[in-house]
Amino acid sequence: MTTAAPATSLTDRAAYNEAVDQALAASAAYYGDGDTTLDDASYDALGRGIAAYEREHPDHKRADSPTGKVGGGVAPVGDVPHTVPMLSLDNVFDATGLEKWGASLARRTGGPVTGGYAVEPKLDGAAIAARYRDGHLVQLVGRGDGTYGEDLSHAIGTIVGLPVQLPVPATVEIRGEVLLTSEQFRTANEIRAAHNAKTFSNPRNGTAGTLRAKDRPYVIATTFFAYGAVGLDEVAFLHGDTHEAVMAQVAALGVQTTSSTEVGLKVCATLGEAQARVEEIQKLRAELPFGIDGVVIKANSFAEQQAAGFATRHPHWAIAYKLAAVEAQTRLLAVEWNVGRTGIIAPRAVLEPVEVDGSTVTYATLHNPAFIRDSGLMINDTVKVWKAGDIIPRIESPVTALRTGAESDIVFPEACPKCGGGIDKSGERWECAGGVNGSCGLLPSLKYAVGRDQLDIEGLGVTYLEALVDKGLVNDLGDLFFLDRDQLAEATGSEKRADSLLAQFDKARKQPLNRVFCALGIVRTGRTLSREIARHFGTMAKIRAADPEALAAVNKLPGANAPKIAAHIAAMGPVIDKLVAAGVNMGEDDGAATAESGSSASSKPLAGEVVVVTGGMHGPLEGRNRNQMNELIENAGGTASSSVSKKTTILVAGEGAGSKLAKAEQLGTKILSEQEFAALIADHLG
Repeated sequence: MTTAAPATSLTDRAAYNEAVDQALAASAAYYGDGDTTLDDASYDALGRGIAAYEREHPDHKRADSPTGKVGGGVAPVGDVPHTVPMLSLDNVFDATGLEKWGASLARRTGGPVTGGYAVEPKLDGAAIAARYRDGHLVQLVGRGDGTYGEDLSHAIGTIVGLPVQLPVPATVEIRGEVLLTSEQFRTANEIRAAHNAKTFSNPRNGTAGTLRAKDRPYVIATTFFAYGAVGLDEVAFLHGDTHEAVMAQVAALGVQTTSSTEVGLKVCATLGEAQARVEEIQKLRAELPFGIDGVVIKANSFAEQQAAGFATRHPHWAIAYKLAAVEAQTRLLAVEWNVGRTGIIAPRAVLEPVEVDGSTVTYATLHNPAFIRDSGLMINDTVKVWKAGDIIPRIESPVTALRTGAESDIVFPEACPKCGGGIDKSGERWECAGGVNGSCGLLPSLKYAVGRDQLDIEGLGVTYLEALVDKGLVNDLGDLFFLDRDQLAEATGSEKRADSLLAQFDKARKQPLNRVFCALGIVRTGRTLSREIARHFGTMAKIRAADPEALAAVNKLPGANAPKIAAHIAAMGPVIDKLVAAGVNMGEDDGAATAESGSSASSKPLAGEVVVVTGGMHGPLEGRNRNQMNELIENAGGTASSSVSKKTTILVAGEGAGSKLAKAEQLGTKILSEQEFAALIADHLG
């Protein structure tokens, strides 16, 4: 478990004053246009440094210090009084901090907590109170200073998960977090770009700006998850003795709660179990369709909450366990331009090394040339870098407020960085004008084609591929199948390796069409779409005959991509002809799939099933990666999916199953162990 960055060290009053000014400016920017100059981790570290200095020098504390104030004291307050103070949470950053909080809670309640600890995600958005009267959503109020909030009622009807009308005439105030999911964030920036508005730098800042915006010529949807509820107008609608029970009541009204997230709401009997749950959530973080910056842990029993009481700005009975930062700021040193296997010319940022999500980041993706142009990014800019789990780090935006005048323009290539040829700049992503059969992407495309999820030619690594290409023996994928023993022995330095590779080529000739098609590396396709295309057409001949309109009819294939895919298939015609001549299987029901051809789809064990796989696979499924599991599911007649929803009929739970398992349990989805699933599809395991 990674911990937060250490507090900023402030050695004198001048440094303290500068830190307070910086924190206030960052908060004001965040609550102004939603584009703060400090990332979360830096702001937290700065705040802890300010608080530490004030403890040492209480006579130096400024009246406008952000310490102990909701929103740092600069959140828009408005004039709507809260029915019950809407407080923020105190923070801990590691297991030791959680233990100290637990000991403090036990002292306040007069003994160990017996009602358990409710553990739920700390969503990275903006807190609001939603007031329902007689079942109608009549008012939205921002947190403000905790006593008074800003009226945000103009946003009613734009927030997913917060119905305008409840199924019963309830009068109640529901509190929760509004955020932009990853999908909503992308859509929001597309909408803003279409209206010539500045794009949001990240979902959290975008949420803050969106909630307060009025009279826009467009609407941006956000999402709500409830984490609490209080009485309104002295109406005793709420019942239940625990946080868990009340949230179940809120969910029954049709309001989205933290329980419906992939993380869910889990009650842990002990603080040790709560710590273990935090560590599970940390691992799941990268998979979530929205941002979280921590985990909230609270006493589940209302009686114990009442016994613990409140501090001035936060409850004693709840704590926010902040997770390692997934966003940080650093300096952009240079931009590299690399050519991918399909000829795409991609920019990569070279960064001043920075710690993000527990690892040191030196490089990050810059998406495409359009991103650089539209964001106004420059060399030597301070940039926001985002990373979570195993996801490739990306640049979110430059921090223009921190420019010093030492920045310089990024130079765009005028020729292909690899072959020196022309560049096709007609699309959002630039491509080598040499085309898909050019030399630029030959080695990467061959490496991809022989990979485990494509032709699975074991033992043909990049070193041997380089030797074959350098000797002029291989100019495309088809050439591999015409290599003889002597050529392979010379390239690999071993007759034994040559024999082994010849056997691998024979095996590869029998691969089903979906793998052969995937090995071609057609643009805008991958393993999943290759399976859909192969299943839809059945033979390579029919795929080659398909025009863009016919391709657009394939399940999961975006119509906008069909012309590019059709053009690439046509360009690969000579390579496909070579593969046919080499005896490579060109049918989905031939070769490796022959065993299935005698049975109809309806008779297969997973017919009509939507299957999600989570966790590590063992036993009969040992060694299969996610692509191979999806292929197995589809060969057995099912539909593979990556996320659990109401449409999911089976969840296969392997070792380390987490949020998907919790959601499946909540939805009542059928759950199978690895062994049970393997037994169900035994005839298709091979």
